[in-house]
Amino acid sequence: MSLFVVGTSSHAGKSVTVAAICRCLVRRGISVAPFKSQNMSLNSFVTQDGGEIGMAQAMQAYAAQLLPATDMNPILLKPKGDGVSQVVLYGRPYKDVPITDYYRETPMLLKRALESFNRLQTTYGHVVIEGAGGAAEVNLYDRDIANVQLALALRLPMILVADIERGGVFAQIYGTYLLLPEEVRPLVKGIIINKFRGDPEIFAPGVKIIEDLISVPVLGIVPYFSIPLPSEDSLSIGDKKTTVFPVRIAVIRLPHISNFTDFELLEQYASVEYVLPGTPLAPYDCIIIPGTKNTIDDLAVLKETGTGHELQKARERKIPIIGICGGYQMLGRQLVDAGFESAAGTYEGLGLLDSVTRFLSYAKNTTQVRRTAHPVPPILSGIGEVTGYEIHMGITTAGNEREAFVGDGLASADGLVFGSNMHGLFTNPSAANALLSFLYQKKGAAFTPVPPVNGDPYDALADIFEEHVDMDAIVALLVA
Repeated sequence: MSLFVVGTSSHAGKSVTVAAICRCLVRRGISVAPFKSQNMSLNSFVTQDGGEIGMAQAMQAYAAQLLPATDMNPILLKPKGDGVSQVVLYGRPYKDVPITDYYRETPMLLKRALESFNRLQTTYGHVVIEGAGGAAEVNLYDRDIANVQLALALRLPMILVADIERGGVFAQIYGTYLLLPEEVRPLVKGIIINKFRGDPEIFAPGVKIIEDLISVPVLGIVPYFSIPLPSEDSLSIGDKKTTVFPVRIAVIRLPHISNFTDFELLEQYASVEYVLPGTPLAPYDCIIIPGTKNTIDDLAVLKETGTGHELQKARERKIPIIGICGGYQMLGRQLVDAGFESAAGTYEGLGLLDSVTRFLSYAKNTTQVRRTAHPVPPILSGIGEVTGYEIHMGITTAGNEREAFVGDGLASADGLVFGSNMHGLFTNPSAANALLSFLYQKKGAAFTPVPPVNGDPYDALADIFEEHVDMDAIVALLVA
């Protein structure tokens, strides 16, 4: 048997709940794999065979002590703007589609998703499924392949997760339950209330009210916690709280920002602020242009809002400027699009690196990489060997400047501007330390180095759920 975790809304805590259940089950000796039929996110991950899946499913795979695989997220939607998304099917680009056209394909996509689920269940015996968004999107029931249609096809026990931090938890739970189709409603076997702050004893009458209203047990009230797990999607940016440190780093919040999980380790040691284009950059000690799903359009936004000019002034002040993936492409002299990334044409880049990027096909490079930084002072020289992954369209060719990493990227003569195609660079402690130690030294402040990676955070996550959730009841549902 398997289990289906759905939510009252987006960002209710479904992804973390699935990860926690997976680790709890593994610690009990139960083989399990995560699964999400359809995910919409610009935070993605590359599997060992070069497939692209949602970051949340990669995180859940590690919680289940498995390597991420494309069957865990067979359909990934990557928004490009104007109601158009790239559909990634089984880890590979399928096509760009407007949302109205996408819905015409849902019968075929549901069939493919069920094939992935069946492979996972055959291989691992148990699967914990994550729904998408809110389960009660009544206008989408006939084509909701992430919640209702999947539930009708599989008829698995469901856990409903609600977010009490955002308020209205009674309405969330009661409304979602009553709005579910009559044939789906009986599948709901338990409720988990997430992100609780305060004394749960005070909320005990509320638990009884919920259980009396819908005759479904509340299996747990999970307290608000802070464990460093990768963020699933752009909704998480709004929840970020900037901690005050001597060093301030600006990450440009591009309209189509992707994989901002690249900088979540830095957030623990510096004041990392996700700033909108047009924000003055003078107060910052370092500027990072992150990845994007739409390099050409986001480059235009940087120029229109004056951020391009702000970057030029920062360069004159000798402020480090770093580009990752699409951000690296923007730093070059020119971008040439044959109509695969955006509108066909030749576009002037920011001109901070001597490179040209050409988008000549719909093909995407998706691969895990291990790179060694060239000994270019003052930052790259301290990085050494790092691991990461590439997800990008386009081929970048260099002019006279030197590589930043062996086989990848470019660096300016003084080493203060550099770019790389590699996502995950600053999740490596050596790269984080190389950047932060330089910035702290420049500020005349003491810096305690980022420690080496030691273990993973999923046991701590499982401990919280074992303490606050009736995991025995969940296991009983799973193995019934």
